[in-house]
Amino acid sequence: MHSPNRYRLTFTHEGSGVGATTDKVVVERTDTLGPGGNPVYCDPTGILRAEISPAGEVRMLASGGYQSPVPPSAEPLRQS
Repeated sequence: MHSPNRYRLTFTHEGSGVGATTDKVVVERTDTLGPGGNPVYCDPTGILRAEISPAGEVRMLASGGYQSPVPPSAEPLRQS
């Protein structure tokens, strides 16, 4: 099964009394496979790394110490 080259990840954070805040980041497919055997996607900085399965399941991968990443929602992006 073919995996998309890019995804938009949406992170939702509970604000301090203001409601939920969302952050969106576009990640691109790398040549690396994650621990589950699925492609690893990365943002341009190389800090945000995620393994995304063909079913859209996201496993965030720590890129440094003291990280405990929370899984976002993932939306495949069409090639332009």
